[in-house]
Amino acid sequence: MSRIGNRPVVLPAGVEVTVDANNVVTVKGPKGQLQEQVSNLINVEVKENEVVFTRTADSREYRSQHGLARTLVNNMVEGVTNGYSKKLILIGVGYRAEKKGNTLVMNLGFSHPVEMVDPEGITTEVLDATTVVVNGIDKAAVGNYAANIREWRRPEPYKGKGIKYDNEVIRRKEGKAGAK
Repeated sequence: MSRIGNRPVVLPAGVEVTVDANNVVTVKGPKGQLQEQVSNLINVEVKENEVVFTRTADSREYRSQHGLARTLVNNMVEGVTNGYSKKLILIGVGYRAEKKGNTLVMNLGFSHPVEMVDPEGITTEVLDATTVVVNGIDKAAVGNYAANIREWRRPEPYKGKGIKYDNEVIRRKEGKAGAK
């Protein structure tokens, strides 16, 4: 019994969902349009102002796909209505970011600046020299691009330098016993 899969996805005003014969779900809303292929093991139906998911069998594979399908469609509906954002903070002496057109330029202690071009559907904002916000309607794409930015300098446990998520807690370690 999938508790998540049994709950229908309620559609807010201004959101339209269509399902074709190959189980491709298309969600249109005020912020844009998203499309996702849902497993053929799950039946997707649009009834009035909600999307209902049912499975045809009760094996382990069907149960695992049931909750996944519902979550994917719910994330698409949330994305086209509100959008998603991830906030990154640069910590370190001389670490800073700036925006040039659709390119994010970061100084991270390398001999050269790191330049990253925003992918399609994703925008980055630099609130101040050490704060970057990644925005978009696709939850997976926003999280992936934020992780790619963070990968340039992951936070280290001794001084805490690096790029961290806004809500991330860095577990600090004590240095050598004899070091001052």
